[in-house]
Amino acid sequence: MPPVSGERVLVAMSGGVDSAVAAAILLEQGHDLIGCFMRLGELGESVSTAGSKVKLHHRGCCSISDAGDARRVCDLLGIPFYAADFSDEFSRIVEYFEAEYHAGRTPNPCVRCNDWLKFGRLFDYAQAMGASWVATGHHARIDHSSGSARLQRGADLPKDQSYVLFGQGCQRLERMLLPVGHMTKDQVREHARAEGLPVASKPDSMEICFVPDTDYAGLLKRRAPEQFMVGPIVDESGRTLGTHEGHQNFTIGQRRGLNLAFGEPRYVTAKDPDTNTVVIGPRSSLNTAGCVARDAVWHIEPQADWLPCRAQVRAHGDALPARVRATDSGALEVEFATPQEAVAAGQAIVCYQGDLVCCGGWIEGTLAPSESFESNS
Repeated sequence: MPPVSGERVLVAMSGGVDSAVAAAILLEQGHDLIGCFMRLGELGESVSTAGSKVKLHHRGCCSISDAGDARRVCDLLGIPFYAADFSDEFSRIVEYFEAEYHAGRTPNPCVRCNDWLKFGRLFDYAQAMGASWVATGHHARIDHSSGSARLQRGADLPKDQSYVLFGQGCQRLERMLLPVGHMTKDQVREHARAEGLPVASKPDSMEICFVPDTDYAGLLKRRAPEQFMVGPIVDESGRTLGTHEGHQNFTIGQRRGLNLAFGEPRYVTAKDPDTNTVVIGPRSSLNTAGCVARDAVWHIEPQADWLPCRAQVRAHGDALPARVRATDSGALEVEFATPQEAVAAGQAIVCYQGDLVCCGGWIEGTLAPSESFESNS
């Protein structure tokens, strides 16, 4: 259950309006607050990862200007401000990002950052500071109506962030607070203006903090140019149609950048990092009947039998009718009610019942429509 007035709460201060209003609301409720900014490295600073370095361009979250905004908000609210140095741990996120792309998968570093740093390390930091609770400005809610904590979509569905929080299991959710989850973004900004908070009109961060201009392949090539090699572009029959300069330049569902002329649109339908091959085909070949996901996190008792749900495979995608079950190996099997396009290995899949998260995992493999679980069972 939520904390009683006066309990100590560590608030993750990102420097944005959502975390600022989260702190203001908790202060109004009478809690003993500590503001904490996660320092991942200064603007332009190089973070060591696996023997090389990557510069933090910080067009996303956690920049030096964000730290200044977070400090100003804490000063205005009259709460202590700390900057926790997580720059060493942050290298793990970059290394994961790099390894996934080179393995032919599509990573989601922001979800992993939530799991490993923003909550993994923050809970340790909170405990050291004598705080039993960790609060953030995420647009999601925690439902206690069943007697245990369940992750729920935020009230502002276009801003909902429950997808990126699926990795927080029930034990963490019991000690998490999401004060703005019941508000729309407009309401958050109105509250900030009413409080006189200096970040009331600050834009949301939209990019991965260590990837300038969303040039993922450029970052990878600068760090490990030897991983980029010329390889074949083939059709689904294996016929060579052209060449590419590294499979890392392509994602499943991509149409642009193939530099090949056809009578009808062609899309990247598969990649084989072992042979450095990119496969292209018609849009219909992007259809996926289902998937298997590893590192499963259940927010309810794992279900061995098929459980009706709605499944979401992108942070800003729709949750579509599906069914899910647990495997004997601890993975998830998900079958979509109708085939879905461009579901890629490495992405997270999150399953919902209504607005409540029931489980999630990391996509390991997909099935063509003719290979549905039902037809194989």
